[in-house]
Amino acid sequence: MTTSLQLYYTLGLSISLVVVTAVETTNVHLYASIPTNGSFWQSPLGRGLNVQGSLDQISTLIGPTPLGSSFTRTISTAYGNSLPTGGVGEGYSGNEVVGPTPTTHVTESFQIVNEWKYLDFEYPTYALRQQAISNRDFVPENNLPLGIDVFGDRMFITTPRWKDGVPASLNYLPFPTKERSPALRPYPDWNAHSAVQQPNCAKLISVYRSSIDVCGRLWLIDSGIVNATVNLNQICPPKIVAFELATDEMVVSFTLPPEQVKQDSLHSNILADVRASQCDDAHVYVTDVWRFGIVVYSLAKNRSWRVTNYNLNPNPVASDFNVYGLNFQWLDGVFGMSLSLVQHNKSTLYFHPMASFKEFAISTDLLRDESLWPARAQEVAKHFVEIGDRGPLSQSSAAGIARNGVMFYTQVHQDNIGCWDTAKPYVRGNLAMLLSSRQTLVQFPNDMKIDQEPQQGVWVMSNRLPIYLYGQLDYSDINFRILRAEVEEVIRNSVCDPKVKEVHADIPVVVELHEGQCY
Repeated sequence: MTTSLQLYYTLGLSISLVVVTAVETTNVHLYASIPTNGSFWQSPLGRGLNVQGSLDQISTLIGPTPLGSSFTRTISTAYGNSLPTGGVGEGYSGNEVVGPTPTTHVTESFQIVNEWKYLDFEYPTYALRQQAISNRDFVPENNLPLGIDVFGDRMFITTPRWKDGVPASLNYLPFPTKERSPALRPYPDWNAHSAVQQPNCAKLISVYRSSIDVCGRLWLIDSGIVNATVNLNQICPPKIVAFELATDEMVVSFTLPPEQVKQDSLHSNILADVRASQCDDAHVYVTDVWRFGIVVYSLAKNRSWRVTNYNLNPNPVASDFNVYGLNFQWLDGVFGMSLSLVQHNKSTLYFHPMASFKEFAISTDLLRDESLWPARAQEVAKHFVEIGDRGPLSQSSAAGIARNGVMFYTQVHQDNIGCWDTAKPYVRGNLAMLLSSRQTLVQFPNDMKIDQEPQQGVWVMSNRLPIYLYGQLDYSDINFRILRAEVEEVIRNSVCDPKVKEVHADIPVVVELHEGQCY
């Protein structure tokens, strides 16, 4: 039987593959590569590859089927191990992914900072801790770390009140820590956190994530929601809070106006935007992940407005998650945000919904212009643009851009961290994965931040969130980790390295197709 398949790949390639098989088959595995000098099996055919032969012959040439990663290693050997580190493109078939074969030094770039089986808190006395446990004000198994941020010699960790028994939702640890699994210290102190039973809305209720600006301020989004996993309870209106890290004093507390909070809104991410160190003119972007909007806050005006656009909505196709043996649907809208480098006093906000495979962009000048929202929202709708598609199973929560212009983003469905050099086109050949597909250190990378140190680091919070929500965590095992890698080191020689040219067709591509499918 002769099977002829046409493959369309997002790098702009058209590859014709012809395989002659000796027996009837309905599941043909085709593997192709396009190194710099042409095809792997045949002489160079421009940007295409035409392979003719039997599956037995191919197996003889490059190993028994299924080939998988061993084939990629064969390519590396044949070409002198000269493949770009972490820059191998990916092919997709349905929900299956044949990804890059990572190099060892890339995997080892991420180092464990801290890890926990379960969280504990540093109470003033042992007796107060035991009393909190007895009163169920502190239920260790109900606490989960969500957000991570770093400034100077401190790490900031959020623990939203998704369940009962979370004593504080914003905490800190010294960095470096002396212990592998230290108890969290409420920030700035215990008194800043309200009890749930008698809420004080002037205090912190349930902080989801944070953002540190160049002026040394820690910005927070406090959802005001408790028990979101059981019976969503809005005990206080959502508010934006900022602390001056030099003094640990609260300098901003802004409650979102009722008209900007929809029924079942969940404000879960925040990003501070300060241009040219104009600290008094800061703007803050807050995502409403369940009602698909961005709230923009102006510090100078002490006002906020709500931005809407259809690109902030989730894609139902991307709402189905299958991880750790759990199947669930998250129809979450706009979630991850990152800011481009400022050029000519202008910048771009990159964003993506959680239930999406795409990345979008909008000028921050438009977001900052209060007069446009909502009166002229339709006029500027076309300026929300899609810049590219990461491919199936590429849902992402958090993202951030380093000073070298490289974006890092989580890959929650693949337990990985992706990267993209923003100076290059957003095509899959210019995207890379930084962790081995076989690694187990990162399990559901929920948050990620780039610090402001002279030699920047990328920080990852791994927390097994789906198991916490829909299954049962094993508290005899490590469940939560914070990892860190040097920005320059982790991308060195990969396609994300600004020193590496655009690869497009210069990278190998490993693709698995089933008969009758085109991609």
